[in-house]
Amino acid sequence: MLLCCWLVLVALIPVTLSTNPGVKVKLTAKGLEYGKKLGMASIQKKLKTIKVADISGTEKVSPIGKVWYSLTNFQRAKVDLGYGRLDRVPGTGVRLYIRKAFIHLHGNWRVTYLDIQKDSGSFDLSVSDLTITTSIAIKRDGTGRPAVSTVTCTATGGSASIKFHGGPSWLYNLFNDFIDKALRNALQKQICPLVAKAVSDLNPQLKTLNVVAKVDQFAEIEYSMVSSPTVSTSSIELGLKGEFYNIGKHQEPPFSPAAFSLPPQTDNMLYIGLSAFTANSAAFVYNKAGALSLYITDDMIPQGSPIRLDTRTFGAFIPQIAKRFPCLMMKLLVKTEENPVITFEPNNATVKATCTVMAYAIQPNATLSPLFVLNLESSVSARLFVSGMRLAGEVTLNKMDLTLRTSYVGEFQVRALDNIFQMVLKVVVIPKLNVELAKGYPLPTLRKMKLVRSRLQVLKDYMMIGTDVQFSG
Repeated sequence: MLLCCWLVLVALIPVTLSTNPGVKVKLTAKGLEYGKKLGMASIQKKLKTIKVADISGTEKVSPIGKVWYSLTNFQRAKVDLGYGRLDRVPGTGVRLYIRKAFIHLHGNWRVTYLDIQKDSGSFDLSVSDLTITTSIAIKRDGTGRPAVSTVTCTATGGSASIKFHGGPSWLYNLFNDFIDKALRNALQKQICPLVAKAVSDLNPQLKTLNVVAKVDQFAEIEYSMVSSPTVSTSSIELGLKGEFYNIGKHQEPPFSPAAFSLPPQTDNMLYIGLSAFTANSAAFVYNKAGALSLYITDDMIPQGSPIRLDTRTFGAFIPQIAKRFPCLMMKLLVKTEENPVITFEPNNATVKATCTVMAYAIQPNATLSPLFVLNLESSVSARLFVSGMRLAGEVTLNKMDLTLRTSYVGEFQVRALDNIFQMVLKVVVIPKLNVELAKGYPLPTLRKMKLVRSRLQVLKDYMMIGTDVQFSG
């Protein structure tokens, strides 16, 4: 099972190669080494189930003559896979090469000779210096998830040694002359089917890959592969779609992902690059869903603030409001006018949003009387971080600019409202936004996968997570 956790990182070979990825994943030599250890442990576990059928026959053995023999009740005592190497196979997948493997077996022997003489005892058998080579193909199944299969497998070489407990010395002649080769062949014939079974058993686990991951009630993100793995001598790199969609409605945004390249860093096992396209597709989806709007009332303003959402406060700057709507509470509707734009520059992630602010007076019968509509241009800086298996963030206000769009109370100086709306953004809108951003959105993952020692960098047009990985179970 554990091998699949690493095969999946090179496994999503697509049907078509038509789109730049929004997300890139690079598995380094360090990651491949860790994956090799997990894979060998999985194969070793499967080989521990190896079974050897009873062996019996009649042979002429010097110096005793005709001997009937049987080796029965083979029991595995130990399996060790020795040394392993995992190679990348361009365009295909991976090749696992194991050498100096050995299998130790225990069993019972019995012989009949000179027609009437019988003897029996136990034995310990070691088959050493085994070499196992298996090539594993990685492809995309019909659901967009990875599937693996064994292309070739060979189990060769090996030498057998046996220790008979009890019995005459000529038993060794019997073993060396007649049993050794047949026993090694029987073992070798079982090794590759067990390796192939270990590989095929990975597929149910591979189906846990979150090719489509739900974010919340509005959005999901797709992580299907858009290009074949790029295999080099030091790493395997793959491209994922990395695009947000409204749940149940896959509408493409009016922009496409631009090509980007991950830097040649190798300190971590895994590098995940998330482009500005991915972030902007999220902005498109949430704006399309109407999720980027917020009604603001006075009870959302901190109690200790001298600024209140009422006609008395606003009337100090716009006298006609206090005159026409005395002593009324107010309500604001902040709503995005266009899709927010996210940009990534080295060490700097910025979000620019064009919004409208509609101000209302709340009448005693709860009806709303429109007061004015403002254009609000704002810019925030984003701090991004990894939280568990999710990418999260928080924003702080950089600047804002207000202009008057419509007034229902006559002309007034918009700049006089700057302090009020800066306060509204800082104590209401941005905290609300940060609560949602702290929830994060899911990164590409498998069941029982954990990111450790993660570091995030913001680079030109993308952000990159360098991380090690652990699997449990």
